[in-house]
Amino acid sequence: MFDVPAPLQSRGMEEYVKTWEIFFQYSKGGPDTFNIVELQVTSGQDVAFAHGIRGIEDSRLRLTVGLTKEEGKWVIAHEHHSYPSA
Repeated sequence: MFDVPAPLQSRGMEEYVKTWEIFFQYSKGGPDTFNIVELQVTSGQDVAFAHGIRGIEDSRLRLTVGLTKEEGKWVIAHEHHSYPSA
């Protein structure tokens, strides 16, 4: 995953989880305030993407995730978050 705060890039589940631990240190409500709404998923046999609105406390942001199927399991290949400009 590529991110704005350090580390710029993380690989694997262990590194990915660490990025969220850092994020939730600065989030007032912690993981309990995190939700995804308006989720839409499009999938093929071995590739899929999903997008929706992610809520964290009082803010909303866009989420897009690209997935690939590896050894019978869906794996996130790309994840993107963005805040609306207004």
